Amino acid sequence: MNDSLPENPRHNIQSYILGAILVLLLIAVLRLFTPFFSFLLWSILLYVIVSPIHRRVVKNINTKTIAGNLLHKFWALVFTFATLLVICVPVFFVFTAFLRQAMELGRSILETMAVSPEGLQDFYAVLADLIRNVSAEQIVVTAGDIDLYMRTFLSTQIQNILLVGGNIVINIGTFSISVIVYLLIMTFSLFFLFADGPYLSRLFLRTIPIKEEYIVTLTSKFLDITRNLFLGYIMVALMQSTVAFIIFTIFRVNGALVFSVITFVLVFIPMIGALTIWLPLGIVMMASGNVAAGLLFMALSAIFISGIDNILRPIFLKDRIQLHPLIIFFAILGGLVVFGFNGLILGPMLVIFFLTVLDLFLTEHRINAPSS
Repeated sequence: MNDSLPENPRHNIQSYILGAILVLLLIAVLRLFTPFFSFLLWSILLYVIVSPIHRRVVKNINTKTIAGNLLHKFWALVFTFATLLVICVPVFFVFTAFLRQAMELGRSILETMAVSPEGLQDFYAVLADLIRNVSAEQIVVTAGDIDLYMRTFLSTQIQNILLVGGNIVINIGTFSISVIVYLLIMTFSLFFLFADGPYLSRLFLRTIPIKEEYIVTLTSKFLDITRNLFLGYIMVALMQSTVAFIIFTIFRVNGALVFSVITFVLVFIPMIGALTIWLPLGIVMMASGNVAAGLLFMALSAIFISGIDNILRPIFLKDRIQLHPLIIFFAILGGLVVFGFNGLILGPMLVIFFLTVLDLFLTEHRINAPSS
């Protein structure tokens, strides 16, 4: 005789219906937050980075009293505006200066191409000979062919840049309104993260139906990933681009800020990175007749721009992100393709989270595996 009670079919059906409703509501909530995903992502990133300082300031405040609660909100407001001031004001000035220099650089390159200096023609001739020799005479090009290709390519790209810059200038009023709206949303998000960050994190973690120790592991991993990605990649890239701007300015490179911003993007590519910027600039200097200046420029760039990556990145990371550089490279590249600029953070974060959850899953499987 079987003493076990039969399962209640009605109870099972109700559970399935409740689960389906929960999934539908989750999808609806995600749809609601999707338009603000970028704001939330970067607000959380800034909060995670600044929160250790914020916690030290407010740790002795008793929020159960009215005065303590008001003081806690005051410090949340102070940290919100201070964080945005440190980030947004430099970004605004860099963007406006970048736009101006990019347009000036585009016009300058078009004028230089129209004149076609003799040193540039000599460089094209050397490049044509190099291509013929490397290809064993299979690819035969002349200096004129290279000159025509470069003129066509650069003219098209520069005209596109000038067109985009002109459109931004024309629509500067709409652009300013958009920036103000973005800042208001970021301010609102950051304030409540500083004011109620622990409560919001607990509220979010309650929605994850896994063991508490796994939640602790994932939370700790998220904080480590965010801080280390910022310090090991974004901060190093920012330092490299800053040093690049200083060197480019000293050597009077036309459009120094433009090339520095491009350097910031390219340093995320392993092995080559900033080399793709300062090497061509050095070659152009030498082709223009400034051989000694070009050599000194390339030597300083190799030491102080590309060399920073090899010195600072290990110091900041300290093997905390245990991923091969090739995986990091494709994670960042894939993240940029899928998520746009947000992919700088989301790409590596998703890969590291996947490996962490995989490790937790394998651990759980080994623990709960029946003994043979």
